[in-house]
Amino acid sequence: MTNSKETDIVKTPSTMKVIWQEFRHDRLAMFSLIFTVVLILGIFIYAALLNTDKVTQVDIFAQYDKPGQNGFLLGADQGGRDGLKMLIIGARNSITIGFTVTVISSLFGIIYGMISGFYGGWLDNGMMRIYDFINILPEIMIIIVLVTIIPKYNAWTFIIIMSCFMWLSTARLIRSKALAESKRDYVSASRTSGTNDFMILFREVLPNLSSIIIVDTTLSFAGNIGIETGLSFLGFGLPDSTPSLGTLISYAQDPDVIGSKPWVWLPAAIIILVLTLSISYIGQALRRAGDAQQRRG
Repeated sequence: MTNSKETDIVKTPSTMKVIWQEFRHDRLAMFSLIFTVVLILGIFIYAALLNTDKVTQVDIFAQYDKPGQNGFLLGADQGGRDGLKMLIIGARNSITIGFTVTVISSLFGIIYGMISGFYGGWLDNGMMRIYDFINILPEIMIIIVLVTIIPKYNAWTFIIIMSCFMWLSTARLIRSKALAESKRDYVSASRTSGTNDFMILFREVLPNLSSIIIVDTTLSFAGNIGIETGLSFLGFGLPDSTPSLGTLISYAQDPDVIGSKPWVWLPAAIIILVLTLSISYIGQALRRAGDAQQRRG
């Protein structure tokens, strides 16, 4: 005899299960996920085995050595430094900065958006006016100015400056979702039962926003890597003494290098291209999984 409770209850798949099902049906997204994880792990493991000071040491006698010459698998750059090792260290730095900026800006944006959307009213109006003011500012130009005028500039300074502006899109998205969730019956029931707002926000509302947060964070990660790379390419990102994918590509500004010495900049460009594309495919799969989760309630 079948238990009536088992037939009446319809289990809703968890967020992680829906995501896994989406990746199983999308081979490109699954390949992108595996490739991205393997690539990032490989970069960080290899970089941990390298002596950064030794790798970045200039050797003018090895300047622009071709791939395979003098033991340089990917050739040497204008300073005679090993192209492969510089690529690994630069990729590690770019990924670390992109990840750190994503974590800081996403955390702040999620908290800001949740508070604004959950409470609404005058608090939401005031917080959104602050958002609107910051949003109309020319972010890239301000970052460039700050990088130029701040003394003793380093990687952490750059991370903080970027994080001050990269939270805006996350805050707007979370605010709209939190505003909708605040009108739901379960929130009203929790308030009626005397549950404090902190518990409602982080124990009940936040889990219902998990799918959209995962998608937004993933796409922001790719975007932040691109922004760091672009600023470093222009000379307003990481200091010259700190390798990154952007500083490696910046060598292509020399017409002679871009035409006759592609091994200096092309590997870094390929890494950025495949990494951002892979993360983009992962984000699209996560977005479809999030839409499916919302349709299922």
